[in-house]
Amino acid sequence: MNLLKALATISSFTLLSRITGFIRDLLIARAFGAGLMTDAFFVAFKLPNLLRRLFAEGAFSQAFVPILAEYKNRHGDEAAHQLVNKTASVLSLALAVVAAIGVLAAPLLVYISAPGFAGDPAKFDLTVLLTRITFPYIAFMSLVALAAGVLNTWSRFSVPAFTPVLLNVAMILAATVAAPWFDPPVLALAWGVLLGGVLQLSMQFGALYRLGMLPKFTLDFSDPGVRRILVLMGPATLGVSVAQISLLINTIFASFLDTGSVSWLYYADRLMEFPTGLMGVALGTVLLPSLAKHYSDESPEEFSRLLDWGLRLTLLLALPAAAALAVLSVPLIATLFLYGEFGAHDLWMTRQALLAYSLGLLGLIMVKVLAPGFYARQNIRTPVKVAILTLVATQLMNLAFIIPLKHAGLALAIGLGACMNAGILYTLLRKHRIYAPQPGWAMFMLKIVTAVLLMCAALYWAHGPDAAWLEPGFLPRVIKLGWMVLLGAGIYFVALLAMGIRPSQFYRKAA
Repeated sequence: MNLLKALATISSFTLLSRITGFIRDLLIARAFGAGLMTDAFFVAFKLPNLLRRLFAEGAFSQAFVPILAEYKNRHGDEAAHQLVNKTASVLSLALAVVAAIGVLAAPLLVYISAPGFAGDPAKFDLTVLLTRITFPYIAFMSLVALAAGVLNTWSRFSVPAFTPVLLNVAMILAATVAAPWFDPPVLALAWGVLLGGVLQLSMQFGALYRLGMLPKFTLDFSDPGVRRILVLMGPATLGVSVAQISLLINTIFASFLDTGSVSWLYYADRLMEFPTGLMGVALGTVLLPSLAKHYSDESPEEFSRLLDWGLRLTLLLALPAAAALAVLSVPLIATLFLYGEFGAHDLWMTRQALLAYSLGLLGLIMVKVLAPGFYARQNIRTPVKVAILTLVATQLMNLAFIIPLKHAGLALAIGLGACMNAGILYTLLRKHRIYAPQPGWAMFMLKIVTAVLLMCAALYWAHGPDAAWLEPGFLPRVIKLGWMVLLGAGIYFVALLAMGIRPSQFYRKAA
């Protein structure tokens, strides 16, 4: 399979997921605004969502996929299937215990993740109830991550990329159809999260059945492959997901700020997740199995060339995305969220957080590409050390920025920390001679920066005054934002073509 085609497939389904996610958030913003109920729900949803990213998409995927690829390449499909059976069995047992503990310990978890809520009993109790409903989501999504790891190793990228759409559909139905039947209505969102997890797992396991890799319960704690995965998972949790840990700590800080701060950060983070998922997660998903194959085959030159390919694509796509988020911050927030209970004040506060986040977008995406360079080699220590250093630096920046910049300072610390993380990982890959840049980087960067500047100039001209975006009307905003996006993308890619950059230069076959 051509990796560029695979990337396009994943990005297309991710785009669909993000679009339905924005529709979901638009409906939540319109129905609930940015207040007590949304603060409670976002805190309740953040914890299982964070655990999903830490253990499922983060540590588990990075530990599981390289070893599964090794078993597949060196021992064959049957040995790989046995590893899947034993890993799924151990994982299921552990998840049942974690889910039960999470439900029982919900008050403690809420107090730890949002201690500022303790001063408002109604807000605290609602958050506890929502946490108890949403917490089992982590169990479903961890099994979804296992299924996705198997499918991606066999180059079946479509189903794992599509399944997040099902969560958004479930939550949209909860917000629009089920909410009036609940008291308070926000409870419907929590049940929508749980339903989304069930739907995603059902679809993934259906794909595994068709592949002939559906797990069978085979509990074996002594299996060497399972033990290797468990050993890698612990440190990989921190190494891959330092940004998510920082987001959780940010929620603690934000819970002491003005009411709405948690929601403003959430809405800004949702906009940031659009390019991060579209590019960073997609690139990491495509790269990891092939990098693991090159490492297994002892092909360091191909390993380095594949990393170079990923980094060039990252800069080609992420740099204009970061610039566009900053220039179009008001149009984006107004078009997506400025309805119902979400007012002009919420727009300006969310914009502050989005501008701060956009400074770190390139770093956030580059980490998704650079970290697999270590994990594909089953090297855990190096990224863990970098992650610990980055986490400490991020929290020091939180303390420095929170007083003058409030919630925007928390977003800025996340972005700068991600850039620091990416910079150190890149330096270490070069130092250990794992990665050597291919010729032509200086001219490539010059062309990218030139095209980005031309795009920003055009978007700034087309933007108009911010106040104009406060005028009511969903359709006029969508039309104006749509043609601005097309204008910016058109100018950027035409400029690249004029300077000699062609899509064919990025064609590359999977290992």
